[in-house]
Amino acid sequence: MISTKGRYSLRIMLDLAEHRNGSYIPMKDVAKRQGISLKYIERLLPALKEGKLIDSLHGKGGGYKLTREPEQYTIWEILLLSEGDLAPVECLKEHSEQCSRSGYCKTLSVWQGYYKLIKEYFSGITLADIMGNKVEYDYII
Repeated sequence: MISTKGRYSLRIMLDLAEHRNGSYIPMKDVAKRQGISLKYIERLLPALKEGKLIDSLHGKGGGYKLTREPEQYTIWEILLLSEGDLAPVECLKEHSEQCSRSGYCKTLSVWQGYYKLIKEYFSGITLADIMGNKVEYDYII
């Protein structure tokens, strides 16, 4: 399940993509457009910045902006940075200890297949792809 952290991080990144003009964008503007509290947004930004998805500038004229073009960001990388490991079961998580049942687990292939599906699906969608999605009402994603 994708949590609020992942969903909101995606909305923030999409907002930065749709409003990019070469300048830094104040997060208060993103918060207002997206209907997300600025305090909550500020908790999500460090992971996106550490992952080098966004850049920041403090002071007058400061804010945040994308470090690449929208077509160079996959939904998978955004969700992975904001959510952490997205493996559906503990035994598939990166750096997890090998399960004592893995040698004879009849359900392992089910979980591996599911994980592969979601990874391939989200890896095949970019910010640029969803920028073109039309909505009936004004802007909140």
